[in-house]
Amino acid sequence: MAKFTTLTSHAVPLPVDNVDTDQIIPARFLKVTDKNGLGDNLFCDWRYLKDGSPNPDFVLNEPESRGAQILIAGDNFGSGSSREHAPWALVGWGFRAIISTGFADIFKSNALKNGLLPVEVSPETHKRLMEAVQPDRTTEITIDLPSQTVKAPGGIESSFPIDDFSKHCLLEGLDQLGYLLSFEDQISRYEQQRT
Repeated sequence: MAKFTTLTSHAVPLPVDNVDTDQIIPARFLKVTDKNGLGDNLFCDWRYLKDGSPNPDFVLNEPESRGAQILIAGDNFGSGSSREHAPWALVGWGFRAIISTGFADIFKSNALKNGLLPVEVSPETHKRLMEAVQPDRTTEITIDLPSQTVKAPGGIESSFPIDDFSKHCLLEGLDQLGYLLSFEDQISRYEQQRT
């Protein structure tokens, strides 16, 4: 998992509330057990027309979205089922952070375990970020994990919460297994003393 310290990127605005995990990655794509290719099917039913061609009216298909690592989503993002495939698909597309006024608990937990930072901000800050990004898609947002702040032009600045363990793992680029393995020397010493 890549370390997350400070991220500066333009953003994709998706001002839709209550986006559930089946909209993020439809159930028909959950037959896989690895992450490869899931980004191609992110928001599949919105992103593609019935004939399989890209929907020109969906924000991810706009040229301005290319290379964006931040998604600004509506409230209650990631509701619904607990599928870990949802953050896998978001990361697979290239997102490193999602800004919203609220996240479903299980989605938030899964995101943090997979290197995707959920940034929860106030409705006022969210509105100002949307207003900055929608008319000018080149507007860059900076998310600083060590200081737990998000900043954008026009004096937009806000703090966001994150638990200490998740913050440590993101800063070090560790998933939960990696965190446990970071204590391998201590575990080995303990096991040697036991025998």
